[in-house]
Amino acid sequence: MMSRKRWVMVLLLLPVAAAVLAALWAARHDELPAIDPPDSSSFDSDLVRRGQDLASVGACVVCHTAPGGEAFAGGLPLETPFGTIHSTNITPDAETGIGRWSQTAFRRAMRQGIDRTGRHLYPVFPYDFYTRTSDADIDAIYAFLMTQEAVSATAPRNELPFPFNIRPLLAGWNLLFLSPGELEPDRTRSEEWNQGAYLVEGLGHCGACHSPRNMFGAVVQGAKFSGGEAEGWYVPALGTESVAPLPWDQLQLVNYLYDGWDAEHGIAAGPMTPIVNHLYDQPEDTVFAMAAYLESWQRPPLSEAERDGVLSRAKELDWERSVSFMPDRLPEDPKLLRGLEVFRDQCSQCHKRGSDQSPVSLALTSTINSPDPRNVIHIIFDGIRAPRGATQRSMPSFGASLTDQDIEDLLAYMRWHFTDSPAWPDIAAEVAEKRASW
Repeated sequence: MMSRKRWVMVLLLLPVAAAVLAALWAARHDELPAIDPPDSSSFDSDLVRRGQDLASVGACVVCHTAPGGEAFAGGLPLETPFGTIHSTNITPDAETGIGRWSQTAFRRAMRQGIDRTGRHLYPVFPYDFYTRTSDADIDAIYAFLMTQEAVSATAPRNELPFPFNIRPLLAGWNLLFLSPGELEPDRTRSEEWNQGAYLVEGLGHCGACHSPRNMFGAVVQGAKFSGGEAEGWYVPALGTESVAPLPWDQLQLVNYLYDGWDAEHGIAAGPMTPIVNHLYDQPEDTVFAMAAYLESWQRPPLSEAERDGVLSRAKELDWERSVSFMPDRLPEDPKLLRGLEVFRDQCSQCHKRGSDQSPVSLALTSTINSPDPRNVIHIIFDGIRAPRGATQRSMPSFGASLTDQDIEDLLAYMRWHFTDSPAWPDIAAEVAEKRASW
């Protein structure tokens, strides 16, 4: 008969044994056979062009290219709450890239987040979105990548503390948060809407940034498109929670996605700029479809009277062209008065009523109306590098010419003058954090 002490030991060891068995189960994915890198001429040219368009929708080159590095050769450090992950080489190099990956191996990575050797990929590679893509489109992307120049480049080691460096644990993540399979069309919707849904929810992976994430780094499905975070920027909501004073319509979304600019919403900046730069080369049908789907997430359009009221209010808040202009409403707070002077000296030359080249009214932008000041801080420090479709709309950097106190006062004033929203909290801390990393 087993003693009580031994029973206790058995009970204590059971969870350990279960964990070991789970780890072995999680690591069960087979290594797929390596192939000889295919000859680029073996792929149909129309298929390659289709793959190029699809890879641009997914902006694959953005994450898979390090600063100063070769396109698609990987090595870009991607900061996450769990540590730093470096993107991989997806050129057809046989040793450091995916040159020995078969079409089957590539499909598995896109759908399940498992590489050719059977290792789990971290979901910073958004396979939880790519899984919704058809086999035919995945094969087209494979053809495109396999016809690119092979680059020998090994990504730096990931910098992940325990236990996040234990890849088999990702089997649990997949079990909880991965719903594999191609997106099924909604038969009650138009063909254009369904095409847009397919691209936005799949290769475009818009919800990866425009949605909040839970403590495990997975998108909160019940809060899709309600705003998120990317590369230290606040990512605005795309749905009914959008703070844009004017709801977006399809044509405005097309303007923004194509050109990175819309006259009633503003300009793309930060992590969004390379996205719109890649959409700039897309066929019109693609962008109109994406816009049709995104429009369906918007709050209802305003009446003509409501819309006119918003535009009239924004115009009243805009700065006059006269250098000596002072707005009708002046703040009493000395901090806001100092911010007014900074705005008048540094910003009003461009942010004023006038020609078609003037920036959008700040009162209409999601940036100023956002609950988070980080985007405005980034823009003031770094300026704006104009998107390809709006090359005349750049903005210079003021990080060197303005003190932290100037920027704090300016932010406080812009928020007070251009919106009816509460003051941003902890501006000083946000500015100091940006300065420290600048």
